[in-house]
Amino acid sequence: MDPKAPLSASRRAILGAGATLLAAAPAAAASTKAAEAGAMSVLERYAGFGDKASGGPGDTASGAWLESELKALGYAVRRQPIDVPAYEGEAPTLAIEGAKATLIPQAIVASTPGITGRLFMPNRGQGEIALLVLPYARWSTAKGEVERRVKAAAAAGAKAAVIVTTGPTGEALALNTPVDKPLFDIPAAVLAPREAEPFVEAAFKGGMATFAMPGRSFRRPAFNVTATLSRGVAKWLVISTPRSGWFGCLGERGSGLAAWLQLVAWAAKARLPVNLALVATSGHEYEYAGGEQFIEHLAPRPADTALWTHLGANVAARDWHERGPLLSPLPSADPQRFLLASPHLVEPCKAAFAGQPGLEQTYPVDPKSAAGELASIVRAGYDPVMGIFGSHRFHHARGDDLRCVSPALIPPVADAFARVIEGALTKGAQKA
Repeated sequence: MDPKAPLSASRRAILGAGATLLAAAPAAAASTKAAEAGAMSVLERYAGFGDKASGGPGDTASGAWLESELKALGYAVRRQPIDVPAYEGEAPTLAIEGAKATLIPQAIVASTPGITGRLFMPNRGQGEIALLVLPYARWSTAKGEVERRVKAAAAAGAKAAVIVTTGPTGEALALNTPVDKPLFDIPAAVLAPREAEPFVEAAFKGGMATFAMPGRSFRRPAFNVTATLSRGVAKWLVISTPRSGWFGCLGERGSGLAAWLQLVAWAAKARLPVNLALVATSGHEYEYAGGEQFIEHLAPRPADTALWTHLGANVAARDWHERGPLLSPLPSADPQRFLLASPHLVEPCKAAFAGQPGLEQTYPVDPKSAAGELASIVRAGYDPVMGIFGSHRFHHARGDDLRCVSPALIPPVADAFARVIEGALTKGAQKA
């Protein structure tokens, strides 16, 4: 099949979808203008829910909204409950003489009314509050390097840790963590790099500081939105995306969610020789807890799955010019997004995604190179599979808002996935 050929589903059939998704079909089956308008509608709706922390008001409201959209498309919808950590109350702070900063609590939170002692940097002194300045990166998880540094500080006598997530925006970045237990034994929180200078100076001098994180740490319910459309055949197409995140998550989550909605609207009407299974997971921040639960309990078995397509982080966030601390948005997509596919899908993906920054270079899927929920999918034995993950400049920052997205970037991703899916499943049906 020619990967550039039009989709088999008719435009009229796709336009039978619900109100929000009326203009949200892949671009080859609806006008570009209508597809972009549909994407913008989704982005604005998702933004309106506020922060998307798992089990919080924004995550719950976005889940209910997705349920209604999927039902309007003809899917049978059900919730899959999960359990996640949470924190509420006063934000943590770090204070020294002449300066005070508000921090991001590091989950799973170990609350403390206040710890006062010397502020120090590892290998440059000792004290009670460790200031850990990370090297420049687009940080996203506390596992690995951050975990190692905090544990080393605790072993050196620290009673609390303040992590500086040095990166392209200067903002504090929330860090993912396992869902079941804290990574380390001392309270920890994240300080914005752009606010770190007075605290770094104080740490060099061994100055006194007070760290406080007095809010409540607890657990709360959340849920995955799952949906199916049975066509009475043996095999399944799974299409997945995360919907939760630390803050507004417009580039990280919203762009992928908008492309996912376009893709599932197309799949509901397209004449594909498979049943459809969908999931929009919560619990992403807790090392993909929702995705793991879906794989374990509700997903079709690998042997029954014709293809799994995953739309993870940074599916279509916009790129930025950097001039020191000044960031200026660009109309093009951030290329730090990675497309991985099973070996026989690599060339079809390269053809379908040609010209899309970052995605035009498709990599053969490998458990060692995959990240996010895609890694969980691959480890569980699903093959064939294809999916996107990445991290744009405002990944895990409070500033990941509508400035970070452009509706024009979304339909090309959904359209390209649809082309590959149709080609792969049609070829598979012919072989069968």
